[in-house]
Amino acid sequence: MNSEKVFQMKFEKVYGLLLDKAARKGRTKAEVDEIIRWLTGYGPEQLEELRSTGLCYGDFFRDAPQPNPNRALIKGVVCGVRVEEVADPLMREIRYLDKLIDELAKGKPMEKILRK
Repeated sequence: MNSEKVFQMKFEKVYGLLLDKAARKGRTKAEVDEIIRWLTGYGPEQLEELRSTGLCYGDFFRDAPQPNPNRALIKGVVCGVRVEEVADPLMREIRYLDKLIDELAKGKPMEKILRK
């Protein structure tokens, strides 16, 4: 899938897919939300509101109020792509979230996922 298609996907749809992935491995919505808020700086109310606004996934990251500076510590491969080597900054942000949700689904503790 090309980058522009990913950027235009609705955040609400992607959010549902992230929740499904985590839930299949016994993880919770609260954990997914915590990861998203840690990465982007959105508050709990903002995140809930954005789920129903029709916002596209690219704008969700472009408009993130306070991207976590520790997100640069996220390394590894997700979907066959090494996240720290993704050239497009917006796609790198998306891959960061993919990687964190993968770690959650694999059973990593939240302290390690959030690079504490």
